Amino acid sequence: MRYEKEILTPISNLISQISYLISQISNLNHMKLEILTPDKKVFEGEVRSVTVPGTMGSFEVLKDHAPVISTLEDGKVIIRTDKDEETIFIKGGVIEVLNNNIMVLAEGTQNS
Repeated sequence: MRYEKEILTPISNLISQISYLISQISNLNHMKLEILTPDKKVFEGEVRSVTVPGTMGSFEVLKDHAPVISTLEDGKVIIRTDKDEETIFIKGGVIEVLNNNIMVLAEGTQNS
């Protein structure tokens, strides 16, 4: 019994620490993105980057981007995750970027 406590408890603690570190490493390049229209939530999830159609030209948001609020024109929002890339066409709106949280409020989407 004593052997189990001396050996298994440190191993269990080590496994917990490794699991925590793996979860932190996997989130190193991620941000939270929400895209909302007046009718529905179009997208919510963890992303690696997002490109939006800003009024003064398209721009990309990466992890640790400076805080920004910008107006958006009609165009493509390109969402990149670890697994794939998705494009959503929006009808204007605004974007807020703050502390790796991205909120896109779109007037609509092409399909809505």
